[in-house]
Formats: sequence, C-alpha cells, structure tokens
Amino acid sequence: MPTSTPGAEVPAPESSGPEEAKSAGALARARKRRSVARFWREYRSHRGGLWGLAGLILIALIALCAPVLTGANAQSVTEAPGGALESPSAEFPLGTDQFGRSVLALLIWGARVSLTVGLLAAFLCVAIGTVVGIVAGHFRGWYSTVLMRVTDWFLVMPTLVLAIALATVMDRSLWTVIIAIGVTTWPTTARLVRAQTLAVESRPYIERARALGGGHGHIMLRHVLPNVMPLVLAQTTLVISSAILTEATLAFLGLGDPTITSWGGMLQDAREAGAVSAGDWWYLAPPGIAIALVALAFTLCGRAIETVLNPKLGVAR
Repeated sequence: MPTSTPGAEVPAPESSGPEEAKSAGALARARKRRSVARFWREYRSHRGGLWGLAGLILIALIALCAPVLTGANAQSVTEAPGGALESPSAEFPLGTDQFGRSVLALLIWGARVSLTVGLLAAFLCVAIGTVVGIVAGHFRGWYSTVLMRVTDWFLVMPTLVLAIALATVMDRSLWTVIIAIGVTTWPTTARLVRAQTLAVESRPYIERARALGGGHGHIMLRHVLPNVMPLVLAQTTLVISSAILTEATLAFLGLGDPTITSWGGMLQDAREAGAVSAGDWWYLAPPGIAIALVALAFTLCGRAIETVLNPKLGVAR
C-alpha cells in the first residue's frame, strides 16, 4: 500500500470555476448560433416567407428613407407643389390629393406611421397576452378562473367596437390608437400561451425544478417563458397585420391623429374629398393596396415562422 512521505505537499485539485463558467457560456452561445442557423435554413425553404420578408425589408427601408426620398415638406399643405387632384403624370406618378400634395410622397410617409402603429400595438398586445396566459396556466384555482373569464369577455366582445370606444373617449393621438388596439386584441394570444404553458408544466423537468426549490417566478421565467417564446414570435407577426388593418380602419373612421399621415387617414381624406364619386382612383387605390400588401407580407412571414417552429402543421411551402 503506498504511503505518503511526511512533509510532502499533496497537490490541491485545480480550481477551474472561471474556466468552466467561460466554457459553459461559450457552449450556450454556440448552441444559440446553431439554433438560429437551423431556423434560417428551414425558413429559407418557404418561398412565401421569403417573399414576405423581402417585401417587409423593402417597405421598411422606404419608410426610413422618407425624408430623403420625398423631402421634409412633402406633407405641408401650404407648400404643395401641384394642383388639387391632378391625375398621374411624370411629375406626380400617383397624382395629387385635394391640397396638391404628391400621393406617392404621402404614401411613403404613411408607411412610417402604419408600421410604427402595427409594431407597437402588436408588442403591447402580445405582452399582455403572454403575461396573462403564463400566469393563468401556472397558477391554478380561482386565479386562473378569474383571468380566463376576463379573457373570454374580451374575446366575445367585438374588437373593433372596443377599439372605437377607447379611441373616442381618449385624446386623438397616435398613442391612443396604439393603446386602443393593444388592449383589445390580446385575448387570442392569452389563450394560446395558456394552452402552451399547461403543456410545458406537465413535463418532468418542471417537477424536478419544484422539488429542488424553484419558486413560481423561477419556473415561469426560466422554464415556461423560453418554451412559449416560439409561439409568441409566430403570433406577433400575425398580430402586426391585424393591428395595421385596425389602425387603418380607425383612421378611416376619423378616430386617428389628424396631424399625421397614415394610409387609413389617406383613405379618409380621399372619401371626404369626394374621390369615390369623382372617380379619382389614384387617390384611393395606392393606400388600400399598400395596406393589403403589408398585411399579406406579415401574414406570409408569420405562417412561415409558425411552420418552422411547429413542423406538425404541414403548411405547404
């Protein structure tokens, strides 16, 4: 049996705490990169998703470059460059409005407002729906019952009617439209997230986390939320198109901010100017087509993301 020499130093085990932490962090980053690469590889196989993404990138670039493409005074009524309701020409490819402003320039500026409202309203909607869905799925008993009854009440109420009521009683501003859309369209997201939360919390590792002392916040934030995020991401892209349509509807009904240019506001101005009866199609068609194209692009992206994250759907490519 080997004996230790008196006075000899026994080598202490090497402390590899920082090295292990670094390797764990590098491994997590590598795993995320592989997940993103795999997601993009699957997404590229969906032609509709690629067309939708290309269209959104193009529209976003045009909206960001609006001051460069049209000039800062394109929305000014007093400095309008043309006559009232001029038909399309070389100088004005999409004609002019009742004030003599270029419809093409207004269309480009309107893209900013419509995209902003769609993104922010969808973020608010998905945030509310995610919180309500996770809480209702995690806590059982009367917590879940009360939350889901409130969700059902919002779900059965006409969304547009609620949005019109909120937009009527609040100040006419861009934030009013965003809040009105966000707080009335979250129930569908909440029910989807709750169903996914119930499925996640039935898995064995959730029981192990509870047995090891994991609290409610730890389980919801560290285990449930990452597993419902793919569903939330897909739902967000679908909600954006609905939010843009709702914003256009509110603006068309005269409930938007009259000081800004949006596609729905352009349709409202065209109606008030008598473009429908006069047959001034160049004033009506461009904003309507723009709304339809953006909604279609977001829907295509949402369907592609949903198919990639849930291949069981079997959506055609």
